[in-house]
Amino acid sequence: MKDCGGHFHGKHLKRSLDYVMNPEKTQDGRLVGAINCQVDSAFEQMKATKRKFGKVDKRQGYHIILSFKEDEVNPDMAFEITRRFVEEYLGKSYEAVYVVHDNTAHVHSHIVFNSVSFVDGKKYRYEKGDWAKYIQPITNKLCQEYGLSIIDVDDGSKEKEHESYKDWSEYREGSFVWADMIKRDLDSCILQAGNYEQFLELLSDKGYEVKQGKYLAVKPQGMTRFRRCKTLGNMYSDEAIRERIEKEDISFYREQQKEVQPVLCKCKVRRYRRAKMSGLQKRYYAKLYRIGKLKKKPYSQVWKYKDDIRKMHKLQEEYLFLVNHDIHSAEELVSIISSLTDKRKEVSAEKSRIYKARERSRELFDIVDDMKELEPAEKSFLQGDEFFTDEHLQWETLKQKLLSQGYSLEEVEALRKHYKEEYSKACAKERAVFKELNIGKSIWKSLIPDSVSDGKDAQYNKETIRDRKEQPER
Repeated sequence: MKDCGGHFHGKHLKRSLDYVMNPEKTQDGRLVGAINCQVDSAFEQMKATKRKFGKVDKRQGYHIILSFKEDEVNPDMAFEITRRFVEEYLGKSYEAVYVVHDNTAHVHSHIVFNSVSFVDGKKYRYEKGDWAKYIQPITNKLCQEYGLSIIDVDDGSKEKEHESYKDWSEYREGSFVWADMIKRDLDSCILQAGNYEQFLELLSDKGYEVKQGKYLAVKPQGMTRFRRCKTLGNMYSDEAIRERIEKEDISFYREQQKEVQPVLCKCKVRRYRRAKMSGLQKRYYAKLYRIGKLKKKPYSQVWKYKDDIRKMHKLQEEYLFLVNHDIHSAEELVSIISSLTDKRKEVSAEKSRIYKARERSRELFDIVDDMKELEPAEKSFLQGDEFFTDEHLQWETLKQKLLSQGYSLEEVEALRKHYKEEYSKACAKERAVFKELNIGKSIWKSLIPDSVSDGKDAQYNKETIRDRKEQPER
């Protein structure tokens, strides 16, 4: 939320807080919470923090939305997950308000927090990649605990409209192509250049755009952003490049090579004299060079085919889907989609069953966690250190609680491990079925007649699949 300027810098922050705390969307305020501030005076406290540290202008706050899968979570569970997320991600430094909106088909939560820390006055700074590095892992961990769907940031097999962070960074920016290509070109120019200026000229000749600021950055044709050379490794910082230009040449690399014993070999070579160009040919090629037809091309043209490669992978997945399920007609495709839909429900139900069974043992797990914290003190007490007598008594109390329910510490640990493994298997099975189902739906969508409008596609799919399921088998 940016600064509105004038006499009301926090206008956008105030509007955001008023919007998310709307009683009609939060069960009359029941699904509203706050951390490091009071709900009723959250904006005033955030404003006071800004004044305290003299940072009332510029960025005012941030707004995060956590959205859950339809019909998978109830408002109270979403509220608990959001609370735990806020405590873990923001609880130590920032004032935040979190709410759950249940007025739509998808239950979702809003988090609005101050841009200035109430602890040290430092401003929150979001860096590129923080979502995948910090935010999403926290939400995935919490959702797994509650048996909910997660977003796998490493899964690159989804369709283009549902691309994950890795899809965007690797396929759109082409990091899987550019890094090696740029390093090879830098090495080549370093080897040929006599000084740093000549090095930059050689890069330009290869088709690179060069930007020399605090750090050297380059952009080959087809890449959408500049790439700082220092991010390619220690050998490509500005200082390292200048040093390598001074030291490295052909003789330098020859010195690095191991001495190899020469071997004599005989071969017959039939030599042909190279034909010389006529005067007319020389004038023709000179004209082509002057009008720019013979300029050097960039090192690689792979970037032009990224979309084609992605389409090829998608078509391969669809082909394997049809082959593996032995599909020869639209009716068989609908039948398989219906079967996969039922299978997904079964797998989700199995995952939910495992989660509920694990939750019934939550009290045992909590006792074991408390015992784990006391374990170092208990070991010290058993070795004769009476300083930990109180901890020993707590340990014995917790141990008796376990025994009264018919379990030992080792048995509870084994039970926890069993549930973890079973739940992990169920999640993997659900992801596999979900992937297959998406491929099937994608094929079915491509078969829909052009006369059906985009706005009716979803309804058309559902009605067709339902009709196919209701038809009796012949």
